[in-house]
Amino acid sequence: MPYLERAGQPRLYYELDAYTDPWKQAPCILLQHGYARSSRFWRAWVPYLSRFYRVIRLDLRGLGQSGRDFDLEHGINLAAYLKDFNDLLDHLGVESAHYCGESSAGTLGMAFAAECPRRVRTLSIISAPVAMTEEDKQSSLGGHPNRVEALRKMGSRGWLEASNAGRRFPADADPALLKWSIDEMGKSDVEVLVSMFRFVSTIDAAPYLPKITAPVLGLYPMSGVITKDEHIDLLRAKLRDVTIVRVPLRAHSLQLVAPATCALEVLYFISRHDGIVCRE
Repeated sequence: MPYLERAGQPRLYYELDAYTDPWKQAPCILLQHGYARSSRFWRAWVPYLSRFYRVIRLDLRGLGQSGRDFDLEHGINLAAYLKDFNDLLDHLGVESAHYCGESSAGTLGMAFAAECPRRVRTLSIISAPVAMTEEDKQSSLGGHPNRVEALRKMGSRGWLEASNAGRRFPADADPALLKWSIDEMGKSDVEVLVSMFRFVSTIDAAPYLPKITAPVLGLYPMSGVITKDEHIDLLRAKLRDVTIVRVPLRAHSLQLVAPATCALEVLYFISRHDGIVCRE
């Protein structure tokens, strides 16, 4: 199993998919999942990217198959996440990678690109808020006064089932996709989700935007509950090199609902940056 082992730090699980020509040193793209998800949520993207890029998929600390053996009170924060990204790239011998993050991992990517510019060739963000909206912070569900209590009372699966309804997927989404998503997300440890929520509900990437030098691609739904037009307006106002693509869906989880559309947009964006012809 591919793990990054570090003294005094949680063990990190990752996947590395590469079907590139072995005589070429193909660039890397790091696909990073968001809240309550894992590297498995990128599976459908791999065939589109891995012929031309080495594809890294990391399970964030505490989620998926990555370790939970760290202080949840203090071990989920921006510095910890950026260290995890840097340590993984060091472990793989990668000087810089294209970073693609969905939802809250896109917000993390904004900070990563600003704080560690030599590691980020381009930044792609999928349905990523610049900061969590007040509406989303208050989405406790189930009649509970706040999300922390809702998570602890309803459990991961119960809260996520309620949260997914009408928020992350379109009304006509494949029921099998919805079930798979809930089955996977429902595996998440409640206390990890509580700690993550406390972090993601406070991070504001706006101050990082003017510092980002890498080209940025933003993929956003036409409308949605979690990301609003003001996020996109802020990206356009504060980033020096940004391309926004609106996908004609009302779905926060674009990477699951429209994987081919999203993966190909990202592929052509990063390949233009690298001067790689990604058609054969």
